[in-house]
Amino acid sequence: MYLAISGNIGSGKSSLTALLSARYDLQAVYEAVSENPYLEDFYHDMARYSFHSQIFFLSRRLEQHLLVINGANGVIQDRTLYEDAMIFAQNLYATGKMDARDWQTYFSLYCSILPALQTPDLLIHIEASLPTLRQRITKRGRDFEQEMSDDYLEQLNILYAQWLEGYGHSRVLVINGDELDFMSDPNAFETICSRIEMMGLGIPLLK
Repeated sequence: MYLAISGNIGSGKSSLTALLSARYDLQAVYEAVSENPYLEDFYHDMARYSFHSQIFFLSRRLEQHLLVINGANGVIQDRTLYEDAMIFAQNLYATGKMDARDWQTYFSLYCSILPALQTPDLLIHIEASLPTLRQRITKRGRDFEQEMSDDYLEQLNILYAQWLEGYGHSRVLVINGDELDFMSDPNAFETICSRIEMMGLGIPLLK
């Protein structure tokens, strides 16, 4: 069983991944944020470091799939390869922070990798408005994230909405991150678990 968590920066993906991992005894696979040697530089100069940062994330995501996710009995992933390409890299290209040559190289590599990867059994997407994203970004206190503009986060939300409309790799469960504060409210987390289990993915199946 392979569950994937998607959502914008600050939506609570990592927190929900940890909670569901513990609840259903799933191996958690987290985004390699702290390992990315380009990330802090990227937030200071996106145009210069966009390709470097995205290639790093792409390589780590491929490594996670080949070593952990493909063929795993029970795994949950914090952010997907699809988001790396169709949200973050595409946004950088669309806003002129990644040039056409780099985008074409990146996207070609992404398309070549896709057939080798297992697709999720269920995608759990967290929708969150700008105030919620800002609140959670501030709370976790990563210095380089504090400089992100509201326009950047809003544009990512727009791309997420477009991406979900065309997503067809698996079933999708959308969570309202504004209304369900699963990080601090146990009842909100129980609501999410109930919705997962109503889709036939109860504890016996997950294990």
